[in-house]
Amino acid sequence: MGLNPDGQPVSTNLALIRSTYEGPSAENGKHLLAALAPDAEWNEAAGFPYAGTYVGPDAIIKNVFARLASEWIEYRAEVDSYMEDGDQVVAFGFYSGTYAVTGKGMRASFAHLYTLKDGKIARMVQYVDSHLVQQAMC
Repeated sequence: MGLNPDGQPVSTNLALIRSTYEGPSAENGKHLLAALAPDAEWNEAAGFPYAGTYVGPDAIIKNVFARLASEWIEYRAEVDSYMEDGDQVVAFGFYSGTYAVTGKGMRASFAHLYTLKDGKIARMVQYVDSHLVQQAMC
């Protein structure tokens, strides 16, 4: 266990999720890939451009992260706070970036609900203000 900024202990589950947000993008990506269970479910919210449920690291990377990297300029997911309850961790924050095709920027709030099992991400459910994201794409 590590310590949070207030000097309090951080659980293994919380530390794992934090490691996927709080470093440089390439490092976050490596940590996420290592943290995903082989049969992880990734649920992108209805109304979000990449909406759907993707199963397994390859499908998640191809259908979500590869597209974010190729379709957006300086796309980021910045977390403001976390909450933890047993095997679930929630990350609250904001997406930001510029859609390459339109040149329009956005900043949209999100919550990511993670369920962990045996030290791996078994499931992620996204909640997002997708209207703001869609506006940048038009």
